[in-house]
Amino acid sequence: MKITKTYIDGLLMIQPRIFGDDRGYFFESFRIDSLGNLGIKVEFVQDNESMSAKNVLRGLHFQNPPFEQGKLVRVVKGAVLDVAVDIRKRSPSYGKWYSQELNENNKTTLWIPPGFAHGFLTLADDTIFQYKCTNYYNKDSEGSIRWNDPDINIDWKISDPVISEKDKAAPLFAVFKSKFN
Repeated sequence: MKITKTYIDGLLMIQPRIFGDDRGYFFESFRIDSLGNLGIKVEFVQDNESMSAKNVLRGLHFQNPPFEQGKLVRVVKGAVLDVAVDIRKRSPSYGKWYSQELNENNKTTLWIPPGFAHGFLTLADDTIFQYKCTNYYNKDSEGSIRWNDPDINIDWKISDPVISEKDKAAPLFAVFKSKFN
């Protein structure tokens, strides 16, 4: 596995070694020791999967403490523009975002530690998105930030995605009060 640090501290891009031949391919999608070698101690307790049509945008979501979640995210089928926004108040990159295309061909995984809002835009029909979480989902701790917030100014490369009513009503960053240090 090749692990690359991004310009936002703690956010990692993980590219597996893919072994392929005329039968297909094989790769390790996760190794706990690979993260451990970087000083990241994780225990995943929940796996989630979603399937979405093209141009569906999900996010920007997070879980507040004490139910904060680190996420290891990847695409099984299709493609997404994956986005993480730093919502750690004391971070020099507070309010900054990082995006990466994750797709079934590059098999890239993104490690998103606690303290980030996360979202993705599907780039292909029937995209299957999987993520491992370090904490259980807790409805009372869920939070969100508006996907098209003008202060964050994410370049989603689309002006009219398919969005849930809940995500359309998410608060703006200007009124957001982070519970992450």
